[in-house]
Amino acid sequence: MGTRVGCLGGGQLGRMLALAGYPLGLSFNFLEPAPDASAGQLGRQLVGAYDDPRMLERLARDSDLVTFEFESVPDSSARRLEARCPVFPPPEALAAAQDRLSEKKLFGACGIPSAQYRALEREAELGPAARELGFPCRLKSRRLGYDGHGQAAIPGPEALEGAFAAVGAVPSILEREVPFERELSLLALRSRTGEVAAYPLVENHHRQGVLRLTLAPAPGLGEALQAEAEGLAERLLERLGYVGLLALELFQVEGHLMANEIAPRVHNSGHWS
Repeated sequence: MGTRVGCLGGGQLGRMLALAGYPLGLSFNFLEPAPDASAGQLGRQLVGAYDDPRMLERLARDSDLVTFEFESVPDSSARRLEARCPVFPPPEALAAAQDRLSEKKLFGACGIPSAQYRALEREAELGPAARELGFPCRLKSRRLGYDGHGQAAIPGPEALEGAFAAVGAVPSILEREVPFERELSLLALRSRTGEVAAYPLVENHHRQGVLRLTLAPAPGLGEALQAEAEGLAERLLERLGYVGLLALELFQVEGHLMANEIAPRVHNSGHWS
């Protein structure tokens, strides 16, 4: 009998996981609230909320290990499952990716450069923080921001009014805009035994906050840039005790790299593989 993989989430990424996993002798159980989820056609689906204790218990009981297909599932659910069976990637990575402030602190702890920022709890802090960082800058909600949602560009002081409301008037971070040359991403992997590997860097083009085109590998990719990206990813993987695939989104600035975000999962800039 092959390994039984439990998965929090049953959307398109879960479906892709199943399609890739079946030739390897894996079977899949999905916990997903939508009864018509696309991954449910390729495995057993438990229909229920991601934080339903009864469903989590069933998922753990019927799985040899558990993963997740996207980072909006509760990290508390991943931690609950971890008490019953291995969870890969680790719940710590999931928690960091869900909160931009935690993500920034992780980059800092790993010595990975990223945009200058200030953490904000309330609107009154926005003006002083923006004047301290300088313009242009960008306000981002700490949680639930994706594909450009939960962000407000602030090119100058005149754009401060309404920016906090535009991101939902929730705890946020303010970032100094990075004058990057291009956006890149690296898909890196770490095994249970600590082996690390990576795909070539790719170049991403977004429109209205959504990834529209990935050039794989990135044009003009040199060995030094690839090695720099792999070194940054390895720091993250080692610090988190990571097992699985990690996407590291990067800015290229004057020939070097700065981290933008991480995604602890299969990623749309890597589906070409």
